[in-house]
Amino acid sequence: MEQSFNSTLFIRRTIHPLSKIRNFNMKLFSSALLMGALIATSATAQKVNTLTSKEKKEGWKLLFDGKTTTGWHTYLQKDVSPAWKVTDGALELDPAVQKSAGAPHGDLVTNDEYENFELSVQWKISEGGNSGIIFSVHEDPQFKQTYLTGPEMQVLDDAKHPDGKITKHNSGDLYDLKKAPQNPAKPVGEWNQAKILKKDGKVTLWLNGVETASVVIGSDEWKDMLAHSKFKTWPGFAQYAKGHIALQDHGHQVWYRDVKIHVL
Repeated sequence: MEQSFNSTLFIRRTIHPLSKIRNFNMKLFSSALLMGALIATSATAQKVNTLTSKEKKEGWKLLFDGKTTTGWHTYLQKDVSPAWKVTDGALELDPAVQKSAGAPHGDLVTNDEYENFELSVQWKISEGGNSGIIFSVHEDPQFKQTYLTGPEMQVLDDAKHPDGKITKHNSGDLYDLKKAPQNPAKPVGEWNQAKILKKDGKVTLWLNGVETASVVIGSDEWKDMLAHSKFKTWPGFAQYAKGHIALQDHGHQVWYRDVKIHVL
């Protein structure tokens, strides 16, 4: 009996080994892509608390080296309170140290003062936490807190802190002065990228690439904002063009890293 030729079976048997090779090559390609992504992610992570060649040429300076609190002190104190410590490459305020060891409270401030500058910093807040980035701080015993002289860019868990329900008190806002047109803050536990630009009295804030406030100190707009804020009767508020930069101790756990400045 003559055996019939099964063309379909022949094609399957002929192509199948090639398909295996093709599939194997695709798996190798996919693995290579995954490995490349992992390497790229790792390289990006390594850039935290460092300056790129471009930043160095532009004149940027690290305010935090990722390892120590060099260049900082607690407001109105000579040294840094133990409550502020370096953890995993970040400046961390640890309220537990304040409670257990009696470490003094106080905002962390730069040793140096700045007038015209561009500040870049990453922050991460704890659940229900509150903090802030305060600038143009005049350090003087007559002013017991940094916020008595320095405007603040709010740092907050908007969802769970009571201030999250108050206008002009959300993350990225020019605290109690100007509300951001939108809230670009990331969820608790994630890092946010903040930027503050201050040049000849004009202050502009960004959070995660979104402009959240812009105003000229002393302008009519500023005077109106000030008149409708809690600062309207504070004699020293925003009266000093040059001052320290402060990371606020509001009694809640918070982290800051990649703190760098470009003096203009």
